[in-house]
Amino acid sequence: DENPDLKLVVNTNKCILYLEKHNDKLIVVSIADNLIKGASGQAVQNMNLMFGLDEKAGLNLKPIAF
Repeated sequence: DENPDLKLVVNTNKCILYLEKHNDKLIVVSIADNLIKGASGQAVQNMNLMFGLDEKAGLNLKPIAF
């Protein structure tokens, strides 16, 4: 019902979409933690799938900055 907060995705592998209609226009907002869901996180996720490991293995790490 309201714009999502960035805190909902920090340190997760999630992407949240928010849709809002204004007259004849649709506004789409997406939020993701790019420290985990960036290219390196995607590479780890793909490697896990290739080797039959849990898809989230190695991705539940907390960055030192938070």
